[in-house]
Amino acid sequence: MDSAVLLDLLGNENRRRILRLLSHKPCYVTEISEYLNVSPKAVIDHLRKLEEAGLVESRTDDQRRKYFNIAQNVRLEVNVSPYGFGTKSAYPASPTLELTGRCSHLSIDAEPRQNGDDLESLAREFGRLESIENELSLAQRWVHGRMTDVLDRLNDRIGTDADSRFYAKVLAAVAGGATNTLAVAKEVGAPPEVVEQVLDGLYERGLLTRTDDQWTVR
Repeated sequence: MDSAVLLDLLGNENRRRILRLLSHKPCYVTEISEYLNVSPKAVIDHLRKLEEAGLVESRTDDQRRKYFNIAQNVRLEVNVSPYGFGTKSAYPASPTLELTGRCSHLSIDAEPRQNGDDLESLAREFGRLESIENELSLAQRWVHGRMTDVLDRLNDRIGTDADSRFYAKVLAAVAGGATNTLAVAKEVGAPPEVVEQVLDGLYERGLLTRTDDQWTVR
C-alpha cells in the first residue's frame, strides 16, 4: 500500500476514529454512526474508502446485519526532522518474519563508537546509526507481528465481544503479580470500577480464579 495514499486516507479524523473503534470490536453502521455522532450516510462513505484501501472488510450475520472489522495488520512509519521528511510504505505483518523465536534485532548496541569530530569519524558514526535505524524498524515489525499473533490467540479465549487488548492488559497485570483490583487498576491506568467489571468478565469466562480479594490466572 502506498504510504502517501494511506496518509491522505488517515488525514480524516472520523476515519481514524472508525479504525480506533473497530480495533476494539466489529461494528455495524448504526453503532459507528452513534459513536461518531455523524449520519449513517457519512459513515458508509468513510467505510467505503477504508474498504477500497484494504483496511476494513465486512461480513453479514444471520440477521443480515452488516458488520465491519479491521481487515489486516498495517504499519506506517513517518520520519520528520530538520534534515529530511519521509514515509515508509505500510505493510501487513510479514509472515516471513519469525514470530516464535527470539528477535535478532532486540539486542542493538547503540552506544557511540566514534567520539571524534573529524569528518571520517562522523561519517562512520552516521553510517552505523543509519544501520541501527533500519534494524529498529525490523524489530518494530517483529514486535508488532508477534503482538498481533498473541492477541489473536488471546481473543480466541476471551471472545470477540470483548475489548481483547484491554482484557489482555488486565490479564497481563494479574499474571505479573497485581492480584487485587486496585493494583490492577493502577497497572493498566483505568478506573477501579471499570477494571472490576473486566475482572468479573474474565472470571465468568473461566480465565481467572478468585480467592477473597485476590485474583490469579487460571
